[in-house]
Amino acid sequence: MDRFDFYSPTYFVFGDGRESETGAYVKKFGGSRVLLHFGSGSVIRSGLLERVSESLKKEGIPFFALGGVKPNPRDTLVYEGIELVAKENIDFIVAVGGGSAIDSAKAIALGSCYEGDFWDFWCGKAEPKKALPVATVLTIAAAGSEGSPSTVITKEEGGIKRGLTTDLVRPKFSVMNPALTETLPAYQTACGVTDIMAHVFERYFTNTKNVEMTDRLCEATLLTVINEAPKVIKNPNDYDARANIMWAGTVAHTDICGVGRSQDWNSHGLEHELSGLYDVAHGAGLAVVMPAWMEYVMNHDVMRFAQAANRIWGVSMDFEHPELTAKKGIKAFRTFLKSIGMPQNFSEIGALEADIPALVEKHPVSASGKVGGFMDLTPEDCANIYTLAAKGGTL
Repeated sequence: MDRFDFYSPTYFVFGDGRESETGAYVKKFGGSRVLLHFGSGSVIRSGLLERVSESLKKEGIPFFALGGVKPNPRDTLVYEGIELVAKENIDFIVAVGGGSAIDSAKAIALGSCYEGDFWDFWCGKAEPKKALPVATVLTIAAAGSEGSPSTVITKEEGGIKRGLTTDLVRPKFSVMNPALTETLPAYQTACGVTDIMAHVFERYFTNTKNVEMTDRLCEATLLTVINEAPKVIKNPNDYDARANIMWAGTVAHTDICGVGRSQDWNSHGLEHELSGLYDVAHGAGLAVVMPAWMEYVMNHDVMRFAQAANRIWGVSMDFEHPELTAKKGIKAFRTFLKSIGMPQNFSEIGALEADIPALVEKHPVSASGKVGGFMDLTPEDCANIYTLAAKGGTL
């Protein structure tokens, strides 16, 4: 295990009905003028936004609303939010929604404390030094942004999707009511499950040796999701299964599963180009890309893939031919994704194999010549993985 620092200060407020306490926690963490940031009309139709608003009114806290966050959140709304923060002298941001609303809120929090263009942070021109405090009221178990230092934004011009990681935007508190996820369509639930699994796998496939503790944390998180996901697809109102998935989503991305070990993140990088170009749901894109990545890099450390197959998917270990065990594990992953309604190839997400050169050209690998991770990838490697993804693999 490598040396590491771990900082995870988010205060989690978990359980049915806890959104009515949002105002009290804003006051506890020093907020006095709040931006409520959210997505579509669902938080309005469900009454959630009203309950959060009432909690702020109860504490005498002025608030200003900015809705309209889209999946794969856009820079254009971030700019609008930064202007509103400045105009109304806002000092605290509460995101009501899923990862997109939270990521957009984090970007506004950073941009409001910077004199230049907030995109400077995402393209590496500047390093963030300060951010407004952010809190969340979570409505989907997926991105893990409610407890993570990460945020992903899409630049509307050019469809460029990039991520940023800084502890400055770890939420001060996150309200997590599993019941709020019960109205999600099955497809959206499955996309969230896929994203959670991807966050764990990005950490699980590591070149660091002797990481049994975090291996087991990763495996436990994945096994929980694999067990609970079919339950909520069958019965959307299964609160206990929803609760387990919601907490798994948080555990998957606070980095408690990833400390002391190298990580990959190439599947996410490859998927970002897909969702940036086609505006596909992030989880759906990952369902297509990640098994293809696994198939392509498997031989880099076949025993790690064989271990995953054995411990996570219950495949019997073939010590004489571990590559067969590894392949069965990847096939089991694909089968699971299909069983919860996730796409298998490019055509199912509206992507075109003819666009692969454009996807690679937009990817940072084209500028750097190579991107690091579990296995370093060249532009040719990225193109090969996209080709596998387009066909749904060969296994």
